[in-house]
Amino acid sequence: MNFDGLFSNFGELTTTGLTQGAIYALVALGYTLVYGVLKLINFAHSEVFIAGAFFAIWTWNWFGLDQNSQVSGVGSIIFYLLVAMVVAAIASATTATVIERVAYRPLRKRNAPPLAFLITAIGASIAIAEAFGIWTRRRPEGAPSLVSSKPLFEIFGVPIDAVQLLTIGAALVMMVALDMFINRSRVGRGIRAVAQDANTAALMGVNKDRIIMIVFIAGGAMAGVAGLLYDVRIQTLTYSVGFLLGLKAFTAAVLGGIGNLRGALVGGLLLGVVENYASGLFGTQWKDFAAFALLVVLLMFRPTGLLGESLGRARA
Repeated sequence: MNFDGLFSNFGELTTTGLTQGAIYALVALGYTLVYGVLKLINFAHSEVFIAGAFFAIWTWNWFGLDQNSQVSGVGSIIFYLLVAMVVAAIASATTATVIERVAYRPLRKRNAPPLAFLITAIGASIAIAEAFGIWTRRRPEGAPSLVSSKPLFEIFGVPIDAVQLLTIGAALVMMVALDMFINRSRVGRGIRAVAQDANTAALMGVNKDRIIMIVFIAGGAMAGVAGLLYDVRIQTLTYSVGFLLGLKAFTAAVLGGIGNLRGALVGGLLLGVVENYASGLFGTQWKDFAAFALLVVLLMFRPTGLLGESLGRARA
């Protein structure tokens, strides 16, 4: 165990862990929303993330930008980021909606058993991932260098760069916006009502199918923004990257309390930090092991996760 490496790089491991954890948290919101309403583990959500990430890169390609491009000027950078974010969110939301309409809704109409939903989710995930693999000829796609990774300032001697600020800041803004939407809007009340008791909500005039569609759209949009942030941070994307990241995002959702929006944030940030600490202490080969070991250990002592509150019981 390399304690010297951990303590000497503690600050940098923390900031990079929070940055990666913010991406986990955004993707985890989709798992949490769907489970909170349908009690369904949507394993195809990792490919919803991939759709947003690819469409963000293809949007930049449409503007003539590739992995070798350098963009200067704050106005140009903001423009390219905002346009790609809108396209990524729409692409992911559309992908999530198609999955719900084509894969899950027919099963709900036939009152299929939970195992059928699980197998369908896995099948949809593999099918979408392979479709992107065929389309890209299984070659990595490169994103342009829009945001500089040069340090802007230091906090207690730890350098902070624009990529970290953008990733964490954008993730926090999106999470706060979603939390306010769920807890303070009329549609959000409908989502919480369906999550608590779908049949009673229907008797009160809530359109269950419409609420479920909105949940998939909202979760998909969050995943699309996460895909954009992943592109900005990593700058290289392959069709298969969504599998492991999706599993970690699901782990983050369970850590925080599946069905709990704020729990997804806590779980994502915690997971990102812990796996980074593990890589500093034991080596990078232990990074993934530490992430899933944390889940097992935590659930042994707190099966409902850290916050453990369901979406149906959330209050404004």
